[in-house]
Order: sequence, then C-alpha cells, then structure tokens
Amino acid sequence: MRAKRLRRQIGFSAEHRCFKPCGVRNSTLEQVVLEEDELEAIRLIDYEGLYQQECADKMGISRTTFSRTIEGARKKIADALLNGKSIIINIKEL
Repeated sequence: MRAKRLRRQIGFSAEHRCFKPCGVRNSTLEQVVLEEDELEAIRLIDYEGLYQQECADKMGISRTTFSRTIEGARKKIADALLNGKSIIINIKEL
C-alpha cells in the first residue's frame, strides 16, 4: 500500500500547458504528461541551478523523493524530444 502523496510546494505558474513538434497536428501526436511537481523539479535543478538537497527543501520533500521526481521528469522530456511527442503539463487546480 502506497503512502498518501503530499502536495509539493510549487514556485511558479505555468503559462503554457502544451508543447509539441512544429508542423505536426496535435491530434496525431502521442502525448507525454509532465506533472507540475516534475516541472518544478526541472525548473529548480536545471534552470535555477540548485543542488538536489536545496531543490528538495524548496519543494518540501526528501532528497530521495526529489531524485526520483527529477529522474522521471527528465526521462519523459527525453522521450518527447527524441520520439516527436507532445508534452502536456498537468497543473492541479486548488
């Protein structure tokens, strides 16, 4: 039985919720869904340049949870880029 997933602290509001390859109809593309906590992990570590522990602290999660989150996010993004898939950002509304 999995433990209840806690709400992560997210420090941004995504303006764009979908990215896709140019010149291809969205209806013909496979999709990769990137959760908002995965996007926040990408923002903190790759864009802001923070260390994993700093990122985990900002998100209110453990470093090991952050490590799993960033690994999954990077794999999804690589899949979309390498295989011509669209990226859908799943923003949870309060």
